[in-house]
Amino acid sequence: MDYRLDHNSSIPLHVQAEEFIRNMINQEEYRNGKLLPNEVELSQMLDISRNTLRQAINKLVNEGLLVRKKGVGTTVASQNVMSNARNWKSFSQEMRSLGVRVQNFELHISYRPAPEEALKFFGLKSETSLLCLERLRGKPGLPFVYFISYFNPSIPMSVEDDMSLPLYEILENKYGVSVKTSKEMIYAKGASAEMAQKLGIGEGDPVLVRKRFVLDREGKPVEYNVGYYRADSFTYSIEFTND
Repeated sequence: MDYRLDHNSSIPLHVQAEEFIRNMINQEEYRNGKLLPNEVELSQMLDISRNTLRQAINKLVNEGLLVRKKGVGTTVASQNVMSNARNWKSFSQEMRSLGVRVQNFELHISYRPAPEEALKFFGLKSETSLLCLERLRGKPGLPFVYFISYFNPSIPMSVEDDMSLPLYEILENKYGVSVKTSKEMIYAKGASAEMAQKLGIGEGDPVLVRKRFVLDREGKPVEYNVGYYRADSFTYSIEFTND
């Protein structure tokens, strides 16, 4: 990249610096989490004062394009996953619509005692073990959601299924189950030590909890899913109409 700014231009230096940084952060290495050069290095690189540089950086921080992390540095803000309440999608579909490749960082499948809420959804007795799928997912280099799913035991899924494939494609193509409806609950809570470690955040930092009660086309329960999202990586969009 050409680091030179035009000191004789009528365009203020902080505006030129802002445009330079916009171009810089579009490079793949910075989109993938590389830190920007620190203020001293960047101001020397551009031959401007640190105050002028701060004007440019502050503008980009206020626009949500950059994030300052105390004791770490300045990075490119991650693009949030946006979900629309009017037209629900699987996580893979949500990411695909954003043009983002999905990465599985952890994947565990086992039988375990299911929570009471899941058993009630499936109409089962207490202390019943169900097939449980746990996945730490995100985009390359950035895990930002941890999913825990339990499945209706009437669907003959097993630990032998290849859960690296899109879940709802497995259900439809292998088991003839076509999902249609998702009833959802979303709320905020502080991250536990385990969840913080998985998501790369601090214990007690906010996470968004998203519960999904997924039904098939006949209204039969299919999946009970709980997703724990980094609060800085997920946006839920709701549209209301006043009739």
